[in-house]
Amino acid sequence: MTPADLLAEAFSRIPDTVGAVLAGIDETGPDPVLHRRADPGANTVSWLVWHLSRVQDDHVSEVAGVEQTWTADGWADRFALPLPDAATATGYGHTPDDVAAVRPSAELLRGYLAAVTERTTAYLRGGGADDLDRVVDDRWDPPVTLGVRLVSVVDDDAQHAGQAALLRGILERSSDRPV
Repeated sequence: MTPADLLAEAFSRIPDTVGAVLAGIDETGPDPVLHRRADPGANTVSWLVWHLSRVQDDHVSEVAGVEQTWTADGWADRFALPLPDAATATGYGHTPDDVAAVRPSAELLRGYLAAVTERTTAYLRGGGADDLDRVVDDRWDPPVTLGVRLVSVVDDDAQHAGQAALLRGILERSSDRPV
């Protein structure tokens, strides 16, 4: 297994985790689990999944030197987020109101993450081990290499997917409403 294969394997596991989180999740009624918060300032399952997908798309597209899947393949239009920076938003710096505005369906979230993951793994399989040492961000000391950036993204995605799983479980178990 090459380093690129290893990274592709890691990225390919994120949709499986997210798929389990979204499987059969409540999306209906005035306060569906998909969009519910644990407290007024907290993230939602839908926002966490959207954010992890956007960050992967943003960061991998940047190092690959290609337009993001979000805009290139029309996902921004399909999501139609009521945010002033919807075409470029990744979730960084979002306010509680911004988080509340991210209310896509589970199907849309799964589709976007699948498209992003497909592009990510194709990019990874097209590179060699030496590519991982290429500096992609010299604003840090030490400068960030491609390998470090990719590990950072997959780690961030895995953490957010785990947060979404935990949040769903907490919301379903603490609800006095049937789920």
